[in-house]
Amino acid sequence: MNIVVINDDGWGTAGIRMLAKEMTQLGHVTVIAPDGPRSGFGACISVTTPIYLRRVEEHDLNGAEVYTTNGTPADCVKLAREVVLKDKPIDLIVSGINHGSNASINVIYSGTMGACLVAAEKGIPAIGWSINSHEMDVDLHWLQPMLCEVTRHLLEEGFAPNTCYNINAPVGEIEGLRWTRQCKGHWQNELVAIPQEDCPTDVNSGWRLAGEYINDEPDATDTDIWAMAHQMLAITPITVDLTEYGSL
Repeated sequence: MNIVVINDDGWGTAGIRMLAKEMTQLGHVTVIAPDGPRSGFGACISVTTPIYLRRVEEHDLNGAEVYTTNGTPADCVKLAREVVLKDKPIDLIVSGINHGSNASINVIYSGTMGACLVAAEKGIPAIGWSINSHEMDVDLHWLQPMLCEVTRHLLEEGFAPNTCYNINAPVGEIEGLRWTRQCKGHWQNELVAIPQEDCPTDVNSGWRLAGEYINDEPDATDTDIWAMAHQMLAITPITVDLTEYGSL
């Protein structure tokens, strides 16, 4: 089985290294990752700049092939299909482990899930993994044994057309698995002003992204946010079809 591992935090982070190592138990792994952070890029693709590819010769990923690129996570999917594995079938694309939750509304911003959605659009089974912490040294060992186990199960169950899976893990001991839906939520107070003296001289004002997440349905018990809050691994099917059929 040919497995491609992608992320949006950049090559060398703990999440992608663990994911790549674990996936070598299931098949031949090719890592194609951004050369630096691409969080928040969603399914963004590079349309105005060339995309470059560099092979990493020295690594400890159990025989995997490793490449980095100046492109986005979505670009990594295209590079996998049309360049690196052009003449080989891709059986699975796995994205992550993202440092930070991609539950609820975060999925629309996520470069991790952007790669999965591009894969799903191409008919390639795809799974995104995230952990609910932005700390680069977050303890991943509770999640580690589930990576292959859950992946095997999802492959055995099969993937619906144009559908991928968004899996979000709590920090610490995981007490079970839960099939969930995307929680309804939103961000507020999303911009923090930068002091004028810290701005470039040729701009009038500046801001940094920040924000507070608001759960719009805190009493719901079938959502990804609820599952993580109760130390459950949240597994959410996601589709590329954004049509609101009830409005037709």
